[in-house]
Parts: sequence; C-alpha cells; structure tokens
Amino acid sequence: MDNIITLKNISYSYYNRIPAVSDISLDIMEGECYSIIGANGTGKSTLLQIMSGLVHHSEGSVFFRENEVSAESLKNRSFLKFFRERVGYVFQDSDIQLFCPTVMDELLYGPLQLEIKESEAMERAKEVMQMLEIQDLRDRPSYMLSGGEKKRVAIGSVLTINPEVILFDEPTNGLDPRTQCFLVELMLALGDAGKTLIIATHDLSLVAELETNVALLSEEHRIEKTGSADEILKDEDLLLRANLIHEHMHVHGDKTHKHRHSHYFFHKH
Repeated sequence: MDNIITLKNISYSYYNRIPAVSDISLDIMEGECYSIIGANGTGKSTLLQIMSGLVHHSEGSVFFRENEVSAESLKNRSFLKFFRERVGYVFQDSDIQLFCPTVMDELLYGPLQLEIKESEAMERAKEVMQMLEIQDLRDRPSYMLSGGEKKRVAIGSVLTINPEVILFDEPTNGLDPRTQCFLVELMLALGDAGKTLIIATHDLSLVAELETNVALLSEEHRIEKTGSADEILKDEDLLLRANLIHEHMHVHGDKTHKHRHSHYFFHKH
C-alpha cells in the first residue's frame, strides 16, 4: 500500500507562542485505520486540522498523495477541489459542522459545492440517509436533533462527498452507548470499503475495538510512541505517563496497594 498522508516534522503554535504540536512525523497508509491518542491538550485536534488543511502548520510539510498541502497550494482552485473531494473532516462538536436549514440540505451541500450534478447528489443523499438510518430526519432542522442524530448527520454530510480519507475528531464524545456502538460498526464498514480513517481520541476502548495503528502524543505535544493498538494499550506505564490512565492507592489495615484505572478502558486489580 502507498502512503496517502505524510507529515514531515510538523510544528504549530497558537499565536506563535503556545505550542500545539511539535516536530510530528507520520506516514498514514492508504486504507489504514489510524488513531492519534493523548490526553486533553496534547494537540490531537490541531494535528487533524492540519491534515485536513483547516489549519496551516508553521514548520514542516504535509503531503496528500505526494502533493504538498499548504496555504499556498490550496489557493490553486483545481488542487483545492481535488483535495476537498478526497479528504473529509467530522468535527468533535456537530453544531460547528451543521448550518443548513434541513438535514437534506446538509447532505447535499458538500456535493453541490464540488459541482456534482444535483441528480447524483440527491442519489448519494438518499443512500447515505438509508445507511445512517436517518430517513425520518430528512426535513428536520439541526436544532431539533438529539446529539446522536446530529453526529449521524454530520458524518452523513461528509459521506455524501465520498472521500478517500475521513478524519474523525473525538467521535464518541457525548454519545449514548447505542450511538457509540453504531459508530464503531460504521467505522468498521468504512474500513472494509477501503476508506482511510484517522481518529483523534482519548477513548481507549474505541482504539481497542477498531484495532487501529496508534500514535500516542505526550503532554509535550510530541509523538511518544507509535505501534499497534494491542502494543500501546498493554503498556500501562506508557499510558500512565501520557495521562490516559490514572493510579489509585488504597490502604487496608496495614497493607497498601495500587490499581490503575481509565474512565474509557478496563482496569486491573
């Protein structure tokens, strides 16, 4: 398989003084499911936004299919269209993503902006509504949707573009268990269909379920380690250092013992 997204020594600071990511290098393969994990504030969302061309790195280079992605290259209309057709982004907060009058309008917006014929855009919207089980929401405005419904519509607005790469920012945040389960099954199906999935999350159970490859970001905004989900999640010392699990101390009479715990994963006694 070929690299589809490559990051070379990427750094970015807010206001040129607050580090967000520091010297990040990654190769994401075509058709791969890849997780970027780390505690809050380590730069996961910023890294995804850099990959999607929504934020422009201050140092280093980003490539999509060997084409450099930068503020300058995205001024080229033909490259902008090429890139936006192939890379989709699902925001952590669905309210940021949804702005059209109805669900159907949301699903049509992306394809029509990319100059896809209206008849084809409608066909895509119908297929996506059926896939996401949101047919009944077709004419509803986003402010009348639950959190789980908004997430499905936000994902649907990306799927109607039919991108090669889908970036998910903290996709399970705030979702009920049934919607989380639906989302995992959807991601597995998208992976089986050959999509490249890149997920920023601190939900370790999601990483375990999807069996992704993993890049773990430290609280210094750097890559601490890369590896398989199994390799990373078994390394409890690493997860403790990265602030993804925590340690409790208990005293029972004259005996003291510790156990490690994550709100998002298993813990051992």
